[in-house]
Amino acid sequence: MRNALHAEWTKLRAGGGMVPLLLLAVVLTAAVSAGTAAAVRCPAPGCGEDDVRLSLSGIVVGQAVVAVAAVLTVTGEYATGMIHTTFTAVPRRLTAFTAKAAVLSAAVQAAATLAVLASLLAGRYVLPGNGFTAENGYAPLSLGDGPTLRAAVGSVLYLTLIALLSLGVATTVREGATAIGIVLGLLYLFPVVGQVVHDPDLQRLLQQLSPMSAGLAVQSTTDPDRLPIGPWEGLGVLTAWTGAALLAGGVVLRRRDV
Repeated sequence: MRNALHAEWTKLRAGGGMVPLLLLAVVLTAAVSAGTAAAVRCPAPGCGEDDVRLSLSGIVVGQAVVAVAAVLTVTGEYATGMIHTTFTAVPRRLTAFTAKAAVLSAAVQAAATLAVLASLLAGRYVLPGNGFTAENGYAPLSLGDGPTLRAAVGSVLYLTLIALLSLGVATTVREGATAIGIVLGLLYLFPVVGQVVHDPDLQRLLQQLSPMSAGLAVQSTTDPDRLPIGPWEGLGVLTAWTGAALLAGGVVLRRRDV
């Protein structure tokens, strides 16, 4: 396993595409979060906005870049033929697959941590100028606050799970555009369908099953009883989607020739 991990880490650094994409994810997440924080106003007490979730809103956009980066770690090897070298160096395919997942997780966790901290920092300095003040019932954002810390840690885990979900899908289908389409469809299609469905019970069910809607419930810090699904339960739904994708990828990887 040590040699497999070293090989995957070397490929990640030398590939030239992963690091810029993860940096793009950090910048894009922080920029969208800052822009959202700058656009929302809280003119009076009880405005009903979740300042923590507002500050982390860029993750909805940044996750797409993370998904693309994760997909390319697999499909890029198939496109260049590097996958043959990988399996020659590490004949046990599940070992190679596990090593790739571990290295990808570490890289995404580092990028996600930077993105989350930058987003919360932007919210801390931008939101008070828009009425999110102590007078209106909002304390400055701080990781010392339990719900804020949970939202921050949960957001890092969320992006890591999105990367692993993308890895599993990419390993299953092997083709980049198809894998990206499947992952982005899973993430963004459920919320769109939920908006056009008029049955409130069906809407709630879709929100509970959606990888994105359920997973991002971990960011909510106000009125948890009104959520379609609890914060950690929602992250559990995303974990189930990710586990299914990785299981499918592992099974297919073992059964086909390459």
